[in-house]
Amino acid sequence: MGLVKTFIVSVFRLAAGLAFVCAALTGCLLASTAMGQDNLLDVARSLFSPIPKRAADLDGNPATLEKLELGKMLYFEPRLSQAHNISCNTCHQIGRAGGDGRSTSIGHNWQRGGRNAPTVFNAVFNIAQFWDGRAADLTEQAGGPISNPTEMGTTPGHAVEELKGIPGYVEAFGKAFPDEIDPLRYDNIARAIAVFEATLITPNAPFDRYLEGNENALTTEQKEGLRLFTDKGCSSCHNGINLGGSMYAPFGVVEKPGWEFLPADDKGRVEVTRKVDDDYVFKVPTLRNVALTAPYFHSGHAWDLEQAVAVMGTTQLGTQLSPEEVDKITAFLQALTGDQPKVTYPTLPPSVATTPRPAP
Repeated sequence: MGLVKTFIVSVFRLAAGLAFVCAALTGCLLASTAMGQDNLLDVARSLFSPIPKRAADLDGNPATLEKLELGKMLYFEPRLSQAHNISCNTCHQIGRAGGDGRSTSIGHNWQRGGRNAPTVFNAVFNIAQFWDGRAADLTEQAGGPISNPTEMGTTPGHAVEELKGIPGYVEAFGKAFPDEIDPLRYDNIARAIAVFEATLITPNAPFDRYLEGNENALTTEQKEGLRLFTDKGCSSCHNGINLGGSMYAPFGVVEKPGWEFLPADDKGRVEVTRKVDDDYVFKVPTLRNVALTAPYFHSGHAWDLEQAVAVMGTTQLGTQLSPEEVDKITAFLQALTGDQPKVTYPTLPPSVATTPRPAP
């Protein structure tokens, strides 16, 4: 019976892999056909969209100036962590394109996280949050790290107790959520942070200007890289406004990468869905600002963008990209660096004698 079950599971996995390969090859064929019929800009516009110039609105969580200012304070607030030493900005640094430049982040009591911290920039445009998509939106995501024992290491109840012990936050929550009797609640902490995170967008990249009609915004090499990006099938997964973030895919569609890139003990989305065909499936990451967000992959093992491009060619597309092709695609990816958010570091409300103290 065990052999039969193993055989059935293998068949399902093979079918899922073949379906994904067919989809990728179909996308590549369609892109190549279109490339022969239309100019490069027309094809690009059919696959991608520019980042808007203003922050996105969140469903059910309207932005106000008071909520935005509160969210910014909370994003930089280390007292939301058990030891008062970790904030959202610790792992998603505004000055480092929304990441932290580590393979995996260091959290409460110097514990090391299991996955590379994805950029928070433009995350509002993703289909879901985290590598495995376990959070449906920014609000759900914002509340996760605070209560994660490996990350900020506190509890929802203690986070609320901490902020209620700081008079400046009691006042700020009252202004941000004026219609609520008890505005300083854990879900409102997440809602305020999400409103701030939704403003962390990076418009006006050379590629955005190209999509808007300025054909001189890309260099000749970048245009050749864009052509390869669509012809080879990269755009089958990395498309839309974020050039990614809109779907899930197995890492190793055609050929599994080495275990340094794909750790055997991290099976990805299957831990969320409990579906066997989600083994080693992850949310396709955005390529926006990718030149600034090394190291790459959920394992954070690839420190070189050219290496990451080459690995994607063999594992996802079954293609051995030449060094010249890798260079051109990489040049195109560098055109995805947009204007970085200008954020003034907030002045945080002071603690008082009765404010809960940090854990030793």
